[in-house]
Amino acid sequence: MSVTRTGPLPSGPEAEYDVVVVGAGVVGCAIARALARHPLRVALVEAASDVGDGTSKANTAILHTGFDAAPGTLEARLVREGHRLLGAFAGEAGIPVEPLGALLVAWDEQQRAALPRLAEKAERNGHRTTRLLSADELRLREPHLGPGALAALAVPGESVICPWTTTLAYATQAVRSGVDLHLDCRVEKVRTGDPWHRLVTRRGVLRTRHLVNACGLHADAFDALLDRRDFTVTPRRGQLLVFDKFARDLVRHILLPVPGPLGKGVLVSPTVYGNVMLGPTAEDLDDKTATGTTAEGLAGLREQGGRIVPALLDEEVTAVYAGLRAATGQEDYRCAAHPALRYVTVGGIRSTGLSASLALAEHVLGLLADCGLELGPERPLAPVRMPNLGEAFPRPYRDAELIAREPEFGMIVCHCERVTRGEIRAAYASDIPPAGPDGLRRRTRARGGRCQGHFCGAEIRALSEEYGQGAR
Repeated sequence: MSVTRTGPLPSGPEAEYDVVVVGAGVVGCAIARALARHPLRVALVEAASDVGDGTSKANTAILHTGFDAAPGTLEARLVREGHRLLGAFAGEAGIPVEPLGALLVAWDEQQRAALPRLAEKAERNGHRTTRLLSADELRLREPHLGPGALAALAVPGESVICPWTTTLAYATQAVRSGVDLHLDCRVEKVRTGDPWHRLVTRRGVLRTRHLVNACGLHADAFDALLDRRDFTVTPRRGQLLVFDKFARDLVRHILLPVPGPLGKGVLVSPTVYGNVMLGPTAEDLDDKTATGTTAEGLAGLREQGGRIVPALLDEEVTAVYAGLRAATGQEDYRCAAHPALRYVTVGGIRSTGLSASLALAEHVLGLLADCGLELGPERPLAPVRMPNLGEAFPRPYRDAELIAREPEFGMIVCHCERVTRGEIRAAYASDIPPAGPDGLRRRTRARGGRCQGHFCGAEIRALSEEYGQGAR
């Protein structure tokens, strides 16, 4: 088991792999996990200091059924299959999931007329349990909905999930099963060759027979390192507002708009952490690092949210954030095998990558086989059980038996999110410890509540220094 963040990379035979996956977002981690089922030498390489540090950390955290995907596309098939696979894996791995169902709400006659077509599309995608609701039925299901809602399409199976735990669970299981994870390891050049491709990184050179590009927003730039220019990634920014836990009783389902040309539109949704989320915007940009929020964007969200659930605007905003999605001008994934290069591109995964991740990983195994990779027999993966971050499931501070065994799990440090000293210690003792405060928040929720670390920040920094010594 090897996780590195600093120092030179291994040399000699230790730097030779059957497959290197570049990009440790939710998709790259899922691919590495799938490869770990086979007797292969695999490395997962990431430019950032942690897994899931790009698009995967800042999305709408919904496990989609794929009901509204374009029928017949690769995305439609993989989201449908991924929903099933991730739902099962979440139960095994302790990833919090709440199957709330979604309501696709029509606010004008044009949108209401579109609902039967969306129900038909859902059926073509294999989702046969949708149902049209009248305004009265909708009001019974969502009593705090704003005035003017005309009808809705009920979509059972749509769920909220913890995206942080999902990515970390994939990476942890991959590492425990023999994958080498190299963080802070940006690939700057690729020198193709036979039998080895040479990946020149900031920390040294890796050699690999097969290569997978799971670089998300930078998939086109990585393709260019191998003289491939099949598509261009346009970063599509989504700004979001997170409302305080007192808002949670205002919303019972995932409230979706009728989709528009730029995506699924602005939604109102509970989160597994007990909050309510409003967003995202959809802004095509040139800058792949533009994850800041804007006054204009947040004001627009509040205006739309006030129409959907008016009482939401009376609640405190806990956090604002923005994520970037990889748009490519085509409403489908850009997955391709390049057998002559022994290279697979996994691009254009956009907003459904979390839902499709496990199915995408299986699809990539097939593409690698097309590139000549002999997978060999399957073997069981090392078991993994993640710490629970969901409010609907037992948290450590309420577990009397755990606290009796390990009293630090009864010592609350972050009172907004009820995070204990034991959880912080466990995060730093885990297979992939956090590299900084944001990584710790994604593993424990520390500093993610009302005060955003104002009261607990100093103590958490002290504990991070105490427990994090062995993680560096």
